[in-house]
This record gives sequence, structure tokens and C-alpha cells, in this order.
Amino acid sequence: MTSHESGGDPAGAKASRPRALADLPSAWRPLKALQKRMDDDIAAAYTALHIEGVRPRFSMAVMFLQDGPLSISDLAQRCGVTQSAMSQSVAAMRSAGLVESESGEDARSRVVSLTSRGNAVAPQVWSEWYATEAAIDEVAAEAGVALDEVVARMRAALDRESFTERLLRLMRAAHE
Repeated sequence: MTSHESGGDPAGAKASRPRALADLPSAWRPLKALQKRMDDDIAAAYTALHIEGVRPRFSMAVMFLQDGPLSISDLAQRCGVTQSAMSQSVAAMRSAGLVESESGEDARSRVVSLTSRGNAVAPQVWSEWYATEAAIDEVAAEAGVALDEVVARMRAALDRESFTERLLRLMRAAHE
């Protein structure tokens, strides 16, 4: 069993510990790199389609705002991000000319709506969303994996033993 598998310190010695992110074992890094690659390719598609100023992280916000103005809080909830993250995205989308915002019901809230430019690109963003999902399915099929099946199997495994329980078990075993 490797130190990665046991949850222990490599060779148990501080001197031999990795000193850089690239040297640390990571199951997440390849997944994050794959997602970044696909996000970069989505951004490249926007550029090829002459959709200026739209970033992949804006997609859901632009799509949901097409139905009408929303508070930053409501938009964050619909997009599954924190209010702080949405505030940052709204500021960037405002700079790109996609949205405008005004004071909400109280001084602390802001209501966001699409500009005419935002409304003009929204249909392309919707199209990109569904094309992205189809492309992911195509790549997964070509790779011979079903991502939804992998996720379902991992969830079932976590139902049998939670991630917390696994972490604690492995950390305790490394110190025995």
C-alpha cells in the first residue's frame, strides 16, 4: 500500500515530503485539469462565434436572467454558487456589457438584468450549454465511460461508508 493509499506521510519523514503542488498525489488534479481544458475550449468556441466578453462561468447567469431580472442572491442560488462568487461574476459581466444592476428592495440588495447585448447573446449561450452536454456525452462514449454511472457508483460507495469515515479510518491507520 502506498502512502497515497494509506493516507500517510510519504516514508513518514518530513524531509521527503513534496514541496510543490505538482509533487503532491492528487486524484482531483486530473479532473480539474480536464474541466479547465473543456472550459478553455468553450471560451475558444465563444471567440470563434464572435461572442465577446462571455466566459463559461457566466453561462447559467445569462441563461437564467433571460427570464427577467433577479437579485444577486436569487441568481447565486439558481446557479449553485455563493453570493460572493455571483457578485464577482456580475461585476465582470457588467464590465463586459452583458448585465446592468440597480438597487433592490433594500440598500443591501442588487437586482441584475441583461442588457440588450446580454439578451442578444443569450440564445447562443443556451445553444452552447446543450452542445457542451452533447459533446461531453460524445467524449465519454468515445472513452468508453459513462460519467453518470461512475458518479452513481461513487455515491453508492459513499452511502456505504462516508468520505469522512474513510478519511478518519485512513488517517488513523497511518498513525498506528
